[in-house]
Amino acid sequence: MTRVKGGTVSKNRRRKVLKQAKGYFGSKHRLYKTAQEQVFHSGVYAYRDRKANKRNFRKLWITRINAACRLNDISYSKFINGLNIAGVTINRKMLAEVAIDSPEAFTNLVSIAKDALKSGKKPVVKEETTKEVKAEAKKDVKEEKTTAKKDYSKMTLAELKAIAKEQGIKGYSTMKKDELLSNLK
Repeated sequence: MTRVKGGTVSKNRRRKVLKQAKGYFGSKHRLYKTAQEQVFHSGVYAYRDRKANKRNFRKLWITRINAACRLNDISYSKFINGLNIAGVTINRKMLAEVAIDSPEAFTNLVSIAKDALKSGKKPVVKEETTKEVKAEAKKDVKEEKTTAKKDYSKMTLAELKAIAKEQGIKGYSTMKKDELLSNLK
């Protein structure tokens, strides 16, 4: 039986590791042994930081909500407690977006929380206003999207081609930007 050499397999494995280690400092991108160690560590760091990223974003949202709450003369903890008593379920990400994009809607949420804290039970009338606030926020987002789509001249060619594809314009892939603009209008 002939001897089988595993040179190409080993070479490919090492090449794959060195490709992953591209851009690392010093011998970590040149030498296989150190590159392999660094790639393992990089995987550990990436896994750890994917978890940490979620914590960091939650901290950011809480900071933004707290800043908006302070503008409305209430602390973050009282605001969240008031929303829980009122039965309003909005996650912190959305609360932070509402606080930034539409302060008047956030003020309505603060008033709901304050009323719930004063009474200690769910305000029946205010639940409808919460739904209205959510609907208003969605409406604002939709209006922003439609106004952004109307100004085609500022869009890139790729964006225009995507819109043309959605609208079913034939031959959009070979058109130039001015042709696409004329067809979309």
